[in-house]
Amino acid sequence: MRLNAVFVAIVSLAALAGCQAVMSITDSGAQIGKSLGLVDADHADAISKSSKAIAKAAEEFTPEQEYYIGRSVGANILTFYKPYTKDKALTNYLNSICNAIAINSSMPEIYNGYHIIALDSDEINAFATSGGHIFVTRGLIAAAKNEDALAAVIAHEIAHIQLHHSIGAIDKSRVTEAIWITSQSALQVAGKKNADLARLSAVFNESVNDIVTTLVRNGYSQSQEFDADAKALELLVLAGYDPNALIEMLEALKISQSKHTGGFNKTHPTPQKRIDNANGKLSAYAKTQDTRKYRLARYKTVL
Repeated sequence: MRLNAVFVAIVSLAALAGCQAVMSITDSGAQIGKSLGLVDADHADAISKSSKAIAKAAEEFTPEQEYYIGRSVGANILTFYKPYTKDKALTNYLNSICNAIAINSSMPEIYNGYHIIALDSDEINAFATSGGHIFVTRGLIAAAKNEDALAAVIAHEIAHIQLHHSIGAIDKSRVTEAIWITSQSALQVAGKKNADLARLSAVFNESVNDIVTTLVRNGYSQSQEFDADAKALELLVLAGYDPNALIEMLEALKISQSKHTGGFNKTHPTPQKRIDNANGKLSAYAKTQDTRKYRLARYKTVL
């Protein structure tokens, strides 16, 4: 009981400090406990090792962690939708637009890069995972009448990635639970039990399910969608696209809203709300020469 009390006190102190201080606090606490005879050498060592895991769990996700979580989310999305693999030219075209937007952004490189594929569905929808995987349905691609409009869709999804929206969908209790499992295992000294490892795996799966539920079923909050639209305008301008194309794309979605149920309509704020919000941001961007005609031939060749 004394050991549990010491450890709880240490973790409580660590929680009050920044994550950079977690490791030093727990290490110091373990050594103090050892010097006072409250814990033996083995327990002190276990607590010190556990502090590293706790500090890591308390930090922001690394690019690698975001990628592997995002890859799992992407695999889950593909259980709801089939990839459209019949048209390689379309896939290459989508990725060329995606790369043009990403490379001109403030975050041109992420772990393993940005990738986009089409989904074989007439539903109007799109998804992006934290790992840089972007999915756009054939229905949404068909709704875009030119390259700039299609770029607006892709820029919106890239914005979600760069704003870390999907990773933020993980229930914070998941991280708390992972820390608790890790700390309890450290107290056992002998190492993690199989049950602990199984539970940690379950926590990971539940975290992935949190994101999938947000993307496919519930959608992001209205404020997150507005933020992604604002970021998309910036990304379009930086890549040389017309930011007005986002408004045009939303107008097209507004028309389609009365014809289609589910999909985009279920997981996003109404197009009119997004139009009103995006229009308020457009004034920040000076009008430039319309260069769409140079991209129209390329668009017509593929679509």
